[in-house]
Amino acid sequence: MKQTEYPAGWDKKRVQAVLTHYENQNEDEAAEEDETVLADPSQVFVKIPFELMPQVRDLLARYNQTKRAA
Repeated sequence: MKQTEYPAGWDKKRVQAVLTHYENQNEDEAAEEDETVLADPSQVFVKIPFELMPQVRDLLARYNQTKRAA
């Protein structure tokens, strides 16, 4: 059996909690959560081509590492 690898700060319990949260939401709750996130002035939603995702993830990881180091 293959050992699952989780990102730093994540484990099986946390993943299951997130899955349970989203699986138990009704459509209205999901829409409200989406609208709340999209209204956050400290973040932006950008549509990018799927094939750019590896580079974007890498850029975000490097950004988060420099923020933690500061």
